Amino acid sequence: MENGVMMQYFEWYLSNDSHLWKLLKKDALHLKEIGITAVWMPPAFKGIGGINDVGYGVYDIYDLGEFDQKGTIHTKYGTKDEYIEAIEALHRVGIQAYGDIVLNHKMGADATEIVKAYEVSQNNKNQIVSGEETIEVPTVFTFPGRHGMYSDFTWDWTCFNGIDYDVMSKRHATFLFKDKQWDRHVDIENGNFDYLMGADIDFSNSHVVAELEDWAQWYLNTTQLDGFRLDAVKHIDAYFYKDWIRELRQHYQKELFAVGEYWHGDVSRLLNYLNQVEGEISLFDVPLHYHFYEASYGNGQYDMSQIFNGTLVQLAPNRAVTFVDNHDTQPSQGLQSWVADWFKPLAYAFILLRKDGYPCLFYGDYYGIEYSHISAKRDLLDKLLYLRKKYAFGEQKDYFDDNSIIGWVRAGSQKGALVCLMSDSVGGEKVMNIGKKYSGHNFYDYLGNYCDDIIIDENGNGLFAVHGGSVSVYIMKEENNG
Repeated sequence: MENGVMMQYFEWYLSNDSHLWKLLKKDALHLKEIGITAVWMPPAFKGIGGINDVGYGVYDIYDLGEFDQKGTIHTKYGTKDEYIEAIEALHRVGIQAYGDIVLNHKMGADATEIVKAYEVSQNNKNQIVSGEETIEVPTVFTFPGRHGMYSDFTWDWTCFNGIDYDVMSKRHATFLFKDKQWDRHVDIENGNFDYLMGADIDFSNSHVVAELEDWAQWYLNTTQLDGFRLDAVKHIDAYFYKDWIRELRQHYQKELFAVGEYWHGDVSRLLNYLNQVEGEISLFDVPLHYHFYEASYGNGQYDMSQIFNGTLVQLAPNRAVTFVDNHDTQPSQGLQSWVADWFKPLAYAFILLRKDGYPCLFYGDYYGIEYSHISAKRDLLDKLLYLRKKYAFGEQKDYFDDNSIIGWVRAGSQKGALVCLMSDSVGGEKVMNIGKKYSGHNFYDYLGNYCDDIIIDENGNGLFAVHGGSVSVYIMKEENNG
């Protein structure tokens, strides 16, 4: 039995040296050894920013670093061959590879065209605030550097719902094209949150849907990926991805894990989306991330016993991908909500040592973020990953009976039980029961935060302790494999 752990293998401010795919290939065996079972790789296709594009300013989804487009052949992360070699290296050591899919919009068009459109309100995209206008829009995508290889599909304005720029008047606004409607099954923020950026893809256009389905098969045949991270799903008609992933699974007869980024702190929005896609896609547990963020800046006043209330891992544990931070929440990003450094050990203990949720480890936490002078937490995370790999199994008993000091017991594997205790405020002790079979045994804090051993009494109880603002994870001393 294996406890799965996904790793997001990039952060926003990686250098533009095009070496990430080579680095991942070299790092594959190490990742396997520490307990990583799947890697979420950044978007591999050519973006509007060339080598400077993190991957979300998507231009050509058929160009994985193969064609001379946007001033470069390789992407920020390397070439197509290097991308495939990195995936193959992961597969050789038994790690799955997930591709980051960005289908909401296109940017960096090859030509403009004249269209009829209406300006809509920024606060309510369903509200038209102008008469019919004639505007010039960058919506023609011919990909001249690719010369029709893999696909000769040409994108024009009929493939999109709207855009945010009129070239003719040099005016920034949100425009809905004449005879078009925003996709219906999207988030209800701003009336309708179909529009996000760039040329917004029209998922009611059957030719577009067919092209994206053809592309997905080409992409899987080319890369042999095992699953996907789906970007910006709250801006894309839910029925598209439901049908898209079902058809791929049926065609390839593979699991093809899929997790969507539905960025909202209200778990009801996430649950509604899961209902719309009929459980075909998992989601990142954004509410839990915000709970970690709030607790980390709560000055010890956050009620730790309630930290899972209103989270996806509480209400739909089989569809929850838990995480602490990611490329969007890191400092200087638009969704900045970086969990305070002191709380990171507690947060990672929550997602790595409990039975529910599919945890995702962030590259920026593991290797650090040079741009923001954030130090690596590799030693801590290696210890927590070891504990997950060897001990985080079996029945779970919670001790969420205090505002500050909470914990849980895992019945454990053949190596023995695991006891996790943490506090966001003052330190203290808690009697926790791990079973009579451990009577007389010594337990110690594998993280090294608490020095004294804990002796289990004849009833299987131990008086476990934790320092203030800290976490301790106890295992049997006889099993010290440090």
